[in-house]
Amino acid sequence: MSKSLLIVESPTKAKTLGRYLGKDFIVKASVGHVKDLPKNRLGINLEKDFQPEYQVIRGKKKVISELHEAAAKSGAIFLGPDPDREGEAIAWHIAEEIGATDKPVYRVLFYELTRKAIQEALAKPDRLNRELYEAQQARRILDRLVGYMISPILWQKVKRGLSAGRVQSVALRLICAREKEIRDFDSREYWTITALLGTQASADAPAKSASRRFKAELFRCGKKKCTISTGEEARELVDRLRPLDYRVSKVERRKKKRHPAPPFITSTLQQEAARKLHFSARQTMNVAQRLYEGLELGKEGAVGLITYMRTDSTRLSADAVQAVRDYIAGHWDKAYLPAKPAAYKSKAGAQGAHEAIRPTDVNRTPETVAGFLTKEQLKLYTLIWKRFTACQMAPAVLDQTSVDIAAGDYVLRASGSIVEFPGFMTLYVEGRENGDEDSETEGLLPELKEGEVLRLEDLKADQHFTQPPPRYTEASLIKELEDLGIGRPSTYATILSTILDREYAVVRKKSLFPSELGWLIDGLMVENFPSVVDVDFTAKMEKSLDEIEQGQHPYRNLLAEFYEQFSKTLESARTNMVNLKAVGRRTDLQCPQCGLPLHIRWSRNGPFLACSGYPDCRFSSDYRRDEKGNIEPVAEESTGETCEKCGRPMILKKGRFGNFLACSGYPACKNTKAPGTGIPCPREGCSGELVERVSRGGRHFFGCSRYPECKTAFSGRPVPGKCPSCGTGPLIEKGGKGGSVKRVCVNPSCKYVETVPAAADRKAAKD
Repeated sequence: MSKSLLIVESPTKAKTLGRYLGKDFIVKASVGHVKDLPKNRLGINLEKDFQPEYQVIRGKKKVISELHEAAAKSGAIFLGPDPDREGEAIAWHIAEEIGATDKPVYRVLFYELTRKAIQEALAKPDRLNRELYEAQQARRILDRLVGYMISPILWQKVKRGLSAGRVQSVALRLICAREKEIRDFDSREYWTITALLGTQASADAPAKSASRRFKAELFRCGKKKCTISTGEEARELVDRLRPLDYRVSKVERRKKKRHPAPPFITSTLQQEAARKLHFSARQTMNVAQRLYEGLELGKEGAVGLITYMRTDSTRLSADAVQAVRDYIAGHWDKAYLPAKPAAYKSKAGAQGAHEAIRPTDVNRTPETVAGFLTKEQLKLYTLIWKRFTACQMAPAVLDQTSVDIAAGDYVLRASGSIVEFPGFMTLYVEGRENGDEDSETEGLLPELKEGEVLRLEDLKADQHFTQPPPRYTEASLIKELEDLGIGRPSTYATILSTILDREYAVVRKKSLFPSELGWLIDGLMVENFPSVVDVDFTAKMEKSLDEIEQGQHPYRNLLAEFYEQFSKTLESARTNMVNLKAVGRRTDLQCPQCGLPLHIRWSRNGPFLACSGYPDCRFSSDYRRDEKGNIEPVAEESTGETCEKCGRPMILKKGRFGNFLACSGYPACKNTKAPGTGIPCPREGCSGELVERVSRGGRHFFGCSRYPECKTAFSGRPVPGKCPSCGTGPLIEKGGKGGSVKRVCVNPSCKYVETVPAAADRKAAKD
């Protein structure tokens, strides 16, 4: 009897499956996609109904040959790539290439890699899903049309290597639009008045009175809510409030149930991993992929620890729910297990066949697998395990109290809450956007009764200012895209990675800031491709793509509708898009030399201001933006060096990779070089000088000026002089604990180290 052939995309997944299937199956891996659109051309035949011109990926011919050979020896073929659009495309392409028309070909979907799930999937195989494949093809073609037809225009008008994307450009639009909101925001001053109040008990027993004192904030002035705009108003109110009598006018107590968050889907996993673990979306998905595909757990062998991680469904299988309820019953008091299992509603359009992201076995606790996982894997697995277990635990019960205190015509309000029963919060509390764990527990209030007289112990006015909307983080941007119906779970990590890799945005303190390049690209896209970056248009397109998957919309019709308008926009952009290389974008600034408008132009070193009168006027300058986004020229800083090519002065400029020296005769002379340290390169026989550089990732380092001929480089700052131990120079400064600095010898065989006090300590000693 011939063996059956099972083809999956991942060698790790193949290894895990092979452990369970034994001798009846041959398990092979395609190692991802085997076919794709060509890299160096559009690959879409616009004259033949957008026919994609797929070709075998370079290096995959050997893989396909091995799969073809294995298929010829097998009785049946089972195609088991991941259960999503990309996996379906891989399955279709494998089927096309191995050409097994004389034997049955089945599609199997592994939502988790456990013995039971694998056996069930193989016992009930399905057909290849044409609707799902066509939905993937439609996305791939749309993305190729946008990316490959807009990007060359950006190369021509700005610089090579830039890219546009159907969803990527909308995500950048959101980041830039939020930054504009922040820059346009006018902060408004307001004041609050807080009273420290005490009960009679606090006066009678001051030594034990801390719990009898509480704070209340001025809430109502007469019949209106208090709005205090200036310090003068606040001081007047304080003077009026100070002599008044304070009395409890109203006490409201109520119990509130707080329910656990639903189990993870892809987007919420990425959001929570960003908030709690500080993982990027890409990092989260890479780690989750390994947990799904299987890890070696000692004697157990390779085991898949979580269900499939690309899902928008919160559905849980009956077996998984029963298992976690049994676990809860065995590890907590009976009050922690609700009478009925909790059910969570998935959003409209979610793929019902998928489950939420959960552990494949709830009894495989983080503690039991900790010795086999990396730190990253354990952190993410723990997050998934706790969220899943908590989602089936009893709600928390909060005891909330609200108290109104009357003082003349004024009302102050105090509120507090305590956790009466922690329920699921014992195990897991969902994170907030600022990284703290969410909690509704506030300060305790003393036992108060209506009519009770209170003592005013202190009265304070505090100044505040209204705050602009927060910048997006990776987590909040993913949530925004999901809420708007843009992109899909499998795409978010790639979208964010592309924006950061292209340097359209940077991350500072977890927040996403558009770079100057990002601002310029977004402006060009808004002006020339308004529909591509329009949120509503993109969301509508996503809905149409979902309809293709459901067999409700012919995918070629959608492509034709899109391309009819898109082709006109392309033609207009080729002619009308501002050329930042040659002409530049006009600003409101005037040239200080001739009075003509200054334009933003782009060179290989980044953006700069240049006179629109070039070549008659050759004025140029670096620039920066103030907090409102207004452009300010930056005065050129002389270095005292002269250009070795033309003899003009060299000036210090700032580029995308840090400071550099440039000839003041630009653009007639385009000579540039890195700023020198005056310290010779320590490599024997090298005539170079150590200069400061910045890597593409933004990391500062020092390297030889003769790079790439000499690749000497140091992460620390070189210090002039010789090592007192071996006589080699220079020493390299590196940061130490508490702000101190360590100087180490550049000679790796010399172990000389000296500790230098922190800069502040050195200054104090000098003073």
